[in-house]
Amino acid sequence: MTATEYRVAHLVERLAEGHPATLGIRVETRGETVLVTGTVPSAECRDDILGIVHETLPGVPVHGDLVVADTTAPDHAEELP
Repeated sequence: MTATEYRVAHLVERLAEGHPATLGIRVETRGETVLVTGTVPSAECRDDILGIVHETLPGVPVHGDLVVADTTAPDHAEELP
């Protein structure tokens, strides 16, 4: 296990201990880069998670692909065939 992989494993544990919204987050190493993917409930949550990632992995290139879930109510009824 490389030093980056060890730090990523620590990061995953840290995220799992935190906010429940982090449970669907995936953190993978891709060469020298770390990829963070998943869906989060808000932009604030996304920013918090990426802040933790950068704090835990200083100097490691990080590609964050976190999608903010659309939680707004629909503006019209769904039409079924």
